[in-house]
Amino acid sequence: MNFDFTDDQHEIKRTARDLLTKRSTWEKVREAAEGGRYDDELWRELGELGWPGIAIAEEHGGQGMGVVELVILLEELGYACAATPFLGSALAGLAIQSAGSPEQQARWLPGLASGELRGALGAPGLIPDGEGADVLVLVTADGLRLLAGADARAESLDAIDPTRRHARVDDAVAVGGEPLPGDAEVATDLARSAVSAELVGIAQRGLEMSVAYVKDRKQFETPVGAFQAVAHRCAQMLRDTEMARSATYHAAWAADADPERLPEAAGVAKAAASEAGREVTASAIQVHGGIGFTWEADVHWLYKRAQIDAALLGGAGAHRGRLARLAAARLAGARG
Repeated sequence: MNFDFTDDQHEIKRTARDLLTKRSTWEKVREAAEGGRYDDELWRELGELGWPGIAIAEEHGGQGMGVVELVILLEELGYACAATPFLGSALAGLAIQSAGSPEQQARWLPGLASGELRGALGAPGLIPDGEGADVLVLVTADGLRLLAGADARAESLDAIDPTRRHARVDDAVAVGGEPLPGDAEVATDLARSAVSAELVGIAQRGLEMSVAYVKDRKQFETPVGAFQAVAHRCAQMLRDTEMARSATYHAAWAADADPERLPEAAGVAKAAASEAGREVTASAIQVHGGIGFTWEADVHWLYKRAQIDAALLGGAGAHRGRLARLAAARLAGARG
C-alpha cells in the first residue's frame, strides 16, 4: 500500500509552498497583523487559483477534490501563518456542503468556492475569521446554525491572534439562525480535520525556525543545539509534529475514503494537533531564548495562532474524552 501523495497532490503542495514563500513573508504577516487587516492581495490570488473551492463539488463551482487536498493547502497556509480568511471560508464550505440543505448549498457554496464570499465557523462567543464574513456557521448545543453576515450583527473581537479578524455573536441571535439539517457531527469532524492541518503547518514552521536558530546561536563558542537539553527539546518538537501530521492525514483520508472511521480519526487528529500546536510553539519561543519573547521575533505569531486553533472545536482533553466514549460504545456494541 502506498501512503505517499499522488503526483497531483505533490504538485498542489509544491505550488502552495512556492507561492506562499513569495507572497506570505514574515514582513507581510506582520504588516497585516499590526494593521488589523487581511492580506487582500494574497486572498484575491488564492481565489484566482480556485483554492477556496478545492474541496467543494464542481456542481457548486468548486474543484471537486477531496479533504486530503484541502488539508495539504491548509498545512501550507499554517506554515506560512498567512493572514487570509481561508480557514474560516474552508470550514464554512465543508459544513454547508456536508450538512446544509440544497437551498443553503446553492446560495452560499458558489461564492465560497470562488472566494467572492467569505465564511467562518465557530462557537458564538469566538468565531475566527468572523469579522466581515458573509456567512457564519455557528456551533451550538443544538447543532449547527447558519447566519448571513448581514443578519448576524457580529461584534469585532480582539483575540490573542492578531493575524485573524475574530468576532462574536450574541447567543440570542445565534439561536435564531437557520439550522443545517444534515449530520452536524460529521460536518464538525470534517472541520476538526481541517483545523488540525493548519496546526501541523504551524508546528512544522516552529520546529524549523528553532532548529535553524540553535544551529546558528553560539554560547561559549558552541552552537546551543549541541547542548543535550536543547537537542532533547527539539527532538520532542519533531515527535509531536510528526504524530500530529500522521493523525491529521489519516483523518483526511477517512473523510474521503472511509467515512465510518472519521469520528475517531478526527478526534485523534484534533487531540494530537492541538497538543502539538501549543507545545511545539511554546518550545520554539523557549528555544529562541531571550529573543523569543520579544515582539521583533516572528515565532510569537505561530504561538498565538496555535492557541486559538488548539481550542477551536475542542482541545486535546475534550477529544480524548470523546474518544474514550466512542471506544466504550463500540465495545458495548461488540459485547451486545
